[in-house]
Formats: sequence, C-alpha cells, structure tokens
Amino acid sequence: MRLIVGLGNPGPQYARNRHNVGFMAADAIARAHLFSPFRKKFAGEFAEGAFAGVRAALLKPMTFMNDSGSSVAAAARFFKVPAEDIVVVHDEIDLAPGRLRVKLGGGTAGHNGLASIADHLGADFMRVRIGVGHPGDPDRVADYVLSDFAKAEREGWVEKLLAAIAAEFPRLIAGDEGGFMSRVAAALRPPKPLA
Repeated sequence: MRLIVGLGNPGPQYARNRHNVGFMAADAIARAHLFSPFRKKFAGEFAEGAFAGVRAALLKPMTFMNDSGSSVAAAARFFKVPAEDIVVVHDEIDLAPGRLRVKLGGGTAGHNGLASIADHLGADFMRVRIGVGHPGDPDRVADYVLSDFAKAEREGWVEKLLAAIAAEFPRLIAGDEGGFMSRVAAALRPPKPLA
C-alpha cells in the first residue's frame, strides 16, 4: 500500500493558487488512473486505486496547509503505511516554474505543510517537488504562493506538467525515480524542429 498526498488549502478561493499544485496533481493522478471518487475521510478528501497492482490511496488534507500532518498521520495509521511508503506532492519555490524533482527525506525548506507532516511522521517520506518559482523577495513569498497561476501558465506548462506527472506516476511508485523525472521533463520539452 502506498499513500500519495497532494498538499494544498481547502476552498474555492485557493483552488488555482500556486500553493495548491499538490491538490491539482492529486486530481490529475486520480483521473488518469481511474481512482474511486474522492470522499471525506481522515480530515481530508480520499480516493483509492492502484498502479500496476500496487494498492494506493490518494489524500488531499482539508486541514489547511499548516496542519496537513494530522490528516496524513491519521491515514498512515489507518493503513499502517510507514513514512518511506508515503509520497507527498507539493509546490517548491526554490525550483523554476515547471521543473520537478523527487527527493526522499531531508529538510522542509520552510514549507509549512512538509514541516507539519515531519512533526507527525518524521522526515523519511518521499517528496515530489513541483517548481512554481520565487518572487525574488523573501517578504513576498506568502502572497506569491497564495496567488493564482496566471492563465498563460495554467494553459501552458501547468496543464502539461500535471498530465505528465499523472501519466508517469506508476514509474515513481515502481521505484524508478530517475525515469519518472526524465520522462516528465521530456514531456515538457518543445518538439524538435523537423530537418
């Protein structure tokens, strides 16, 4: 059993925020792999499915970002999933928009959702870091991540990236982190011009 967590904040006012790209990814994964409809459970929205025979649960904590750990811990306890079998998908300001990195364990880099999960479960979970860029000024970070993606971003790299993450997610679950990252990156590269 694998537990996949998409981080975000509940409510329509946050739905298109950069900080909610984890929720967006969870929705894309659920659609692409025909997971059950989301239902309320574990102080979040929860769906079940599988990747090539590996049972999986998708969770979108509805506790607000700063308390995501309580929802994740409840689901992890229920399914008896250890931290190393949890994958957390989240926004990352230290990566350029559209870049993606996978990392097991490590610090939280000031991300309150990751910090909350680490407080409840320790730091040994996998992170799928989706780059949303940095506003350039540390004092503007909170407003930046809580602002919506521009329409050009949504219709450009955001939709392409989410589709690629969803399509390639079985590779990640199978343990091929490098293949997952390279296939997602390849999906975002513009096509080569014909000779």
